[in-house]
Amino acid sequence: MSPQTPATQRPLTIALAEAAAMAGHAPSVHNTQPWRWRVLPDALELRTASQRRLAATDPEGRLLALSCGAALHHARVALRAEGWTSVVQRSPDPADPELLARLTDLRRGAADPPAMRLVQCMQVRHTDRRPVSADPVPADQLTEIVQAASGEGARLQLLDRDQVLELAATASHAGTVEADDPQLREELAYWTSRTSGAGLPPEVLPDQAPQTTVPGRDFGRPGTLPVGPGHDRAAAYALLFGDEDEPESWLRAGEALSAAWLAATRLGVSVVPLSGVVEVPGTRQILRQLLAGLGYPYLVLRLGLADPAHAGPPHTPRLAVEQTVDTSAVRDAQR
Repeated sequence: MSPQTPATQRPLTIALAEAAAMAGHAPSVHNTQPWRWRVLPDALELRTASQRRLAATDPEGRLLALSCGAALHHARVALRAEGWTSVVQRSPDPADPELLARLTDLRRGAADPPAMRLVQCMQVRHTDRRPVSADPVPADQLTEIVQAASGEGARLQLLDRDQVLELAATASHAGTVEADDPQLREELAYWTSRTSGAGLPPEVLPDQAPQTTVPGRDFGRPGTLPVGPGHDRAAAYALLFGDEDEPESWLRAGEALSAAWLAATRLGVSVVPLSGVVEVPGTRQILRQLLAGLGYPYLVLRLGLADPAHAGPPHTPRLAVEQTVDTSAVRDAQR
């Protein structure tokens, strides 16, 4: 946006296209960015990008929907920052399962300063898989992160010490199961060998397994990110969950993930998603037991304060806007 063009004077279609582009900063499983936006003259549609789906790792599409939900929340916040309110229609057409959501009924108002701050957080947010500092996250900050998630239709449950130890054993078992699956290893190798656009390049992956209470994913090859000494004993672990285990609930969980992660970024709290333990059906059921059977687990998060001795890791690459945002309907309408 040029300084001479206030947001309140810009066409809606430009605001929609820019919100869709900003949503490209959202986190996604293996940085697959499995979304496709379609800008219409008066609405914005979110679709899955089936060519970036993890067929072996995520056959049910749970993590795909979660990733797309994070992008949906990013787009909503970006529009709000520019003064646009919208109505979200989730799963608007049962006959078109690739259409996940539609933003409609857009109305222009005043720019939202808190949302503007979150847009800045989108651009600096990253995943740092190295150990965190020895200082715990203040309780009031953990509460704020939990509340941010609950405002989007899913919940975060902070785990106590005994639950973390059970989580550690469960994550270790999930890692063993996945390491024995050749299709999973092949898929992971593909997404960790890409050099541009999407995937996880070596510079964002640790050069050795970090010392952590809960084991992270074994990516099958070392990265080039120096780990250094340290542990994550001061980290907090949380379970993102909801009342149902259906595609729309996965989408909402992604919106909650985005809200929690942006709140954490604003507070200076590092977030690492741990999805391996929910990818294996058996270990996902064990996580349900941690919830006393009262909900369905979607993702585990590690929350901590980054070690001040470590410079932040590089950002993961992003696909070109033309690969994720389709504006052809607007161009056709203008002809």
